[in-house]
Amino acid sequence: MTRMTEPFGARLRRAMDERGPLCVGIDPHASLLAEWDLGDDVTGLERFSRTVVEAVADRVAVLKPQIAFFERFGSRGVAVLEKSVEEARAAGALVVMDAKRGDIGSTMAAYAESFLHRDAPLFSDALTVSPYLGYGSLKPAVDMAREHGTGLFVLALTSNPEGAEVQHAVRGDGRSVGATVLAHLAAENAGEEPLGSFGAVVGATLGDLSSYDLDVNGPLLAPGIGAQGATPADLPGVFGPAVRNVVPNVSRGVLRHGPDISALRASADRFAEEIRSAVAAV
Repeated sequence: MTRMTEPFGARLRRAMDERGPLCVGIDPHASLLAEWDLGDDVTGLERFSRTVVEAVADRVAVLKPQIAFFERFGSRGVAVLEKSVEEARAAGALVVMDAKRGDIGSTMAAYAESFLHRDAPLFSDALTVSPYLGYGSLKPAVDMAREHGTGLFVLALTSNPEGAEVQHAVRGDGRSVGATVLAHLAAENAGEEPLGSFGAVVGATLGDLSSYDLDVNGPLLAPGIGAQGATPADLPGVFGPAVRNVVPNVSRGVLRHGPDISALRASADRFAEEIRSAVAAV
């Protein structure tokens, strides 16, 4: 397939180098709306999302909206999400749509078209996907990402405790399911420079992961910084030599400082600098 735009991996590497690797989540759940003195309605959702985008989209590498918190308001919530994605990308942030889609055949292709096709209303730079119908089920999304210069983040070693029962399960060949996902991603990214476009979701709270080969030549989206207990200083110990390709995600740690725009910016800047310092020390 002909690549229509610069690949996501190249754009992400540049954004990380210029802005630092921080990813800020846009997670407008009911408790945060209440903390911001906003109603749990579309008006509150719109004010929340617009404030986050205004505060940080011009300074962080990545914004990651969690689609579920928009979908719960139906079509009006999705309309807010469309506008937020458009405004975030216009301000220079890359957008990773946190939708964790996973299906087979034409359904997977439709999911991919919804987020990874450049003409889609919810066009995003990358999409989170689940490989647990078999990694091969993601092929329609992989193909569309290659065609449109977008990317994927595939659930591999997630931070939720329940994930271990699947991701750490050992296959007949002696390799864990999580390690198998990582190996597939390494194959997708082989030969790509400066960074492949197919990344893994790997929790920053998981401790020593030296038994896993995290060098997939692609980005590692790392939830768990802040409210879940991990700190930027923990990153080198968790990710080892792959830490330079880590995109740490912070949601509540930044969002709890809203709705004050200056406070949101200061928090994002602080996390970005702490992450940059931790990575530089390796």
